[in-house]
Amino acid sequence: MLTRREFLRRSILYTIALAGGHALVSCSQPAPTATPVPPTATALPPTLAPTATQVTPTATRVVATAAPTMTATPIAPSAGEPYLAVARGANPGAITRAAIDALGGIKKFVKPGNEVIIKPNICNAQNGPEYASTTNPDVVAELVKMCLEAGAKRVRVMDYPFSGTAAAAYAKSGIRDAVEKVGGQMEVMASSKFVPFDLPNGRSLKSTRVYQDILTADVVINVPIAKHHGSAQLTLALKGLMGVIQNRGELHLALDQRIADLNTALKPTLNVIDGVRVLMNHGPTGGNLNDVKLANTIIASHDPVAADGYAAQILFDKKPQDIRHIRISAEMGLGTYDFGKVRVKEVTV
Repeated sequence: MLTRREFLRRSILYTIALAGGHALVSCSQPAPTATPVPPTATALPPTLAPTATQVTPTATRVVATAAPTMTATPIAPSAGEPYLAVARGANPGAITRAAIDALGGIKKFVKPGNEVIIKPNICNAQNGPEYASTTNPDVVAELVKMCLEAGAKRVRVMDYPFSGTAAAAYAKSGIRDAVEKVGGQMEVMASSKFVPFDLPNGRSLKSTRVYQDILTADVVINVPIAKHHGSAQLTLALKGLMGVIQNRGELHLALDQRIADLNTALKPTLNVIDGVRVLMNHGPTGGNLNDVKLANTIIASHDPVAADGYAAQILFDKKPQDIRHIRISAEMGLGTYDFGKVRVKEVTV
């Protein structure tokens, strides 16, 4: 039996041993891993801070495009060549050729490979050529032949009638058959091909819609018939360009000024006025043979003011300055009717 002293001694030893064992265990096992605490992010300046990906609508990019201009330009006379030519004779084709030859020949105006547009007056589908409301078909055909002889890649003939369909007007005028017979092409001017066109130098009309191919052709020959007009007095080269725009009504708001405005930016290579038969009254469509005068005359010039002014004098016995749109066009610097300062050549065939 243990004595009290022995019992106390053993109890003390047991306690010490037990405490040492816990210490040994603590040293032999790894310390528990603490849950990592993420470091506090340092704030970045606004230009460097990442941003969330955002889906935003993509804006349609607007690409600025230059306003269309006219490729064809008037070809002025070289030294010694006449400014304006007048040819007279009984054969419409022969006097057309003679007038162009007097200006230096068709090769002055048309080069090999050129795209050519001839723009006659084919304004209506009810009257044939004998009524002098549409350009003489033999005049148009002769111009087509001459352009092809000069090496034109293609020659198209077109107008935008205000009465009847283009197809019917082309047939009734006799121009379709005459043009196709000599190798030209008739083109119906589609509404979809009229494009916005600026007139930066216009006083009243600042823009309109013009047939696109008139703007892009290498050569444009304007071939109006000389005739009376109820509002503008005369229809000649300057007014003839109304046939290449989509909305004629807008010109009638200030007709004479806007005819001039149109000619500030639309400048054909050549103007050839058909004065074979002349409509003296009840234009622009006519319809009475008593209003038609046989004049057997062709007038040609790069200058529409000169061509119109001369036609007013010799075909209608009117002073150019008395035709308001001719006078305004001259005042705006679009040409001249001062025939004492330019050379005029007259020939008879």
